[in-house]
Amino acid sequence: MAGLPSIILMNRFGRIDSNLSLDAQSKAGDPAGMTTQLYQLYCQRIDETQNVARYYTLSIQPTLFGEIAVMRSWGRIGKAGGEKSELFSSEEQAISHFLDIARRKRRRGYVPRGASRA
Repeated sequence: MAGLPSIILMNRFGRIDSNLSLDAQSKAGDPAGMTTQLYQLYCQRIDETQNVARYYTLSIQPTLFGEIAVMRSWGRIGKAGGEKSELFSSEEQAISHFLDIARRKRRRGYVPRGASRA
C-alpha cells in the first residue's frame, strides 16, 4: 500500500468511530436516526371575497447528521413561496413543534387537504 495517499489508507481500515446503528458492528438497535412515523400536512386557506388563496405544508424529516427537521413551506397557491427548516435533537420535540404549528394554522383558517387536493 505504499504510495497511496494517506486518506485512502485511512479509509481502508475497518475502524468504527461511533456506536450508532449506521456502523456495521453496532448493537445500538436504534432505527439509524430515522423517524418511525410519517408526518406530513398540506393545508389551504381560500377566501375568494378577499382574494386569498394560500397553502402551507409541514413535514418531519431526518437529516444526514441524525437530527430531526421540521420542514415548512408556504405561499400563494400556484406561486413559489417561502421555506424554513428547524432542527431538533429528538423526534418527540419535532412532533410537538409540528403539532403546535398545525394548531396555529388551523386557528387561522387553514384547512387540511387530501392527496387529491380537489
